[in-house]
Amino acid sequence: MKKKLIVLFSIFILVVLSACGDDTESENDTGTESDIDTIVLSDAGWDSNRVHNSIAQMIIEEGYDQDTDVTAGTTAATFQGLVDGDINVYMEAWTDNIKEIYEEAIEAGDIEEISVNFDDNDQGLYVPTYVIEGDPERDIEPMAPDLRTVEDLKDYPEVFEDPEDPERGRVINAPSGWAVQEAIDAKFEVYGLDETLNNFMPGSDAAIVASLTDAYESGEAWVGYYWSPTGVTAQYDLTLLEEPAFDEEIWEETKATEFPPNDVTVAVHKDLPEQAPDVVEFLSNYETNSDLTEQALTYMDENDADPEEAAIWWMEEHEDIWTSWVSDEIAEKVKEAL
Repeated sequence: MKKKLIVLFSIFILVVLSACGDDTESENDTGTESDIDTIVLSDAGWDSNRVHNSIAQMIIEEGYDQDTDVTAGTTAATFQGLVDGDINVYMEAWTDNIKEIYEEAIEAGDIEEISVNFDDNDQGLYVPTYVIEGDPERDIEPMAPDLRTVEDLKDYPEVFEDPEDPERGRVINAPSGWAVQEAIDAKFEVYGLDETLNNFMPGSDAAIVASLTDAYESGEAWVGYYWSPTGVTAQYDLTLLEEPAFDEEIWEETKATEFPPNDVTVAVHKDLPEQAPDVVEFLSNYETNSDLTEQALTYMDENDADPEEAAIWWMEEHEDIWTSWVSDEIAEKVKEAL
């Protein structure tokens, strides 16, 4: 009889512990549901992506008591990581730059698009505005007053002289491995830029910024790929060179149009909605615009701040925005952490 009671008591204890263990796996300290140890975000190599990562990480970690991490790499590598599930969240998917693989991943059910972060952005080949208009305050004369379009660039090799090949000009492309690099390669051919200009491939976004900053501060000519929202486009007076209006058929065939409209979305791996439904609900409300993003990037530049510091500043400045993405309870936890 005594042995039977011991066995029954042991079974009772196991049942209770098992039930407690199930509760621990399904809810974290806030009572929000989660079935994933660490949520991994992608860093595809530019500062606005890093700022949005930092904002999301602050809210996920402090509001939902959920660990996060970041995996850095090229656009192609990080997006493949999202498809494979090695990465859980993509805060800045420039959908038209990766249109084919993005749509294939959506159709295959490998990823889910849950929000549009912003959609009022530009990209293409820029020149400092003083190249066209001059700058009397800096005693800079117009260098190419008739420059209007990307195709016009081939008429100005002497203005955009390549320091390593003075007989030709230089256009700064996007870094190798970025989705837009191949588009600019195609533009070089279709617009005839390769007749007089060299297609220069920088090693990184930082290399583009350093090149532009050096030229701008010296009042010299410069032309190259960039995009908004960025700290650079907020800080400097730049002109986006014109191209024919976007036409999908022409774009798919030759890239001889302006870049397509680009929804910059928040996308997640297919499993995350089940693994962390509350976090996904927050991310589905995540929405900014180019101006809001550039404010954080300008703060980085002016204060020599890193993306996390800029994210904290941005959240303090725009409490009304980010608190609308989450419940009052979560908002209070994050505000206390800030």
